[in-house]
Amino acid sequence: MEEHKIKVIARIHSDFDEKFGIPRQSGLAQSLKATIVFEPEFRNPEAVRGLEDYSHIWLIWQFSKAVRDDWSPTVRPPRLGGNTRMGVFATRSPFRPNSMGLSSVKLDKVEIDPELGPVLHVSGADLLNGTPIYDVKPYVKYADSHPDAQSGFADTAGERRVEVEFPDDLLRRVAEDKRAALIEVLENDPRPSYQSDSERIYGLAFAGLNVKFTVNEGVLYVIDCEKK
Repeated sequence: MEEHKIKVIARIHSDFDEKFGIPRQSGLAQSLKATIVFEPEFRNPEAVRGLEDYSHIWLIWQFSKAVRDDWSPTVRPPRLGGNTRMGVFATRSPFRPNSMGLSSVKLDKVEIDPELGPVLHVSGADLLNGTPIYDVKPYVKYADSHPDAQSGFADTAGERRVEVEFPDDLLRRVAEDKRAALIEVLENDPRPSYQSDSERIYGLAFAGLNVKFTVNEGVLYVIDCEKK
């Protein structure tokens, strides 16, 4: 099989050190903040000249926790309950021949750091902390936006959202600038769609915290929040 070499140009710094809880798609939790730091070879401010004029960017990256030598032509999307198989190229599963991801994120700011060079501040990213990034491209609305597009089974599976009950004494343990993002993440129901046990206690690692919760009849109850 023919192979091509590809370079890691940057890495993302996010509040997710574990896969569980990361939004299923970019943009579902807009309060999430992250930074993109380029590798030393690519820390040239000229490389991002003009990028600040765009509101959104595309990130092409690696599912670094899903790299494998083999591949399967079908996968079981969580949104279909984990039991129905679909073609891998009809899904956004991380288990792909090249384990590559694509995310559209909001570009908040381009900072030129004296030591790190260009740093991109973004919102709504669905990437694990430290994820390798292969490319950054500007989002162009006249070409990239298709309001009438069909989305296959994703149109019919629906988004699972829940109401969040977060006691004030526990919420105060979360840094003030992280609270909105954490609540958005929880509202998107981090559980796999095939899990519905109301007695089960889940643990979500977020911004140095371990957030424990249960879900019952469409309401997510945070029961503990402590430093990891």
